[in-house]
Amino acid sequence: MANIPTPHITAKEGDFARTVLMPGDPLRSKFIAENFLEDARLVNNVRGVQGYTGFYAGKRVSVMASGMGMPSIGIYSYELFNFYGVENIIRIGSAGMLSEKLKVRDIVAGMTAFTDSAYGRQFGFDGTIAPCCDYALLTKAMQAAEKFGQHMVPGAIYSSDCFYDESQPLGKLKNLGVLAVEMEAAALYMNAARAGKSALAICTISDNPFTGEGLSAEERQNSFTGMMKIALEIA
Repeated sequence: MANIPTPHITAKEGDFARTVLMPGDPLRSKFIAENFLEDARLVNNVRGVQGYTGFYAGKRVSVMASGMGMPSIGIYSYELFNFYGVENIIRIGSAGMLSEKLKVRDIVAGMTAFTDSAYGRQFGFDGTIAPCCDYALLTKAMQAAEKFGQHMVPGAIYSSDCFYDESQPLGKLKNLGVLAVEMEAAALYMNAARAGKSALAICTISDNPFTGEGLSAEERQNSFTGMMKIALEIA
């Protein structure tokens, strides 16, 4: 393909599987490759954003980090969808709980992603874009969660452009029934829609922004195996 390699991905044509799991953290990508994939091969390491392709239960699967925030996942998901022929991207990340029905280490699936980002303006629509996941992927993920005895809650999530947000919108979003806050899903869903591809965000609750309860960076990196297994099952 004429557009590869890109400034951000040095992989060659065919290096990525049809489905890519996309954690934010490059070390989580490495953890998945080393602990779940057979014959995993490093296909990208530009800026330390590690991408691997290997096999899980006989299926060819790739995993590559997205970095933090919508501009970052926007670049990587765009290139994977449009240049590398990837059909499905499953974000496996962490999120802060908003709903009181959740607790730390619960798993949520983003049916739709509220956002404060201007990312959608590039598509030329003057109204409000409401990006949503792929229904088939969501259905398979819910079935996989049940198979593994994992309680996964589907619903709206919020993709924020700001980690330290002085406008403090979380209480208002909580009142609207939004489950959790993260920073990537909305851009991923928009890129998937524009490319005619499929995407789903599965997130493990890592912290409670209202109380300050949370997990360490190492715990977020290595212990979110429940959502990893769900994503690998549907890859």
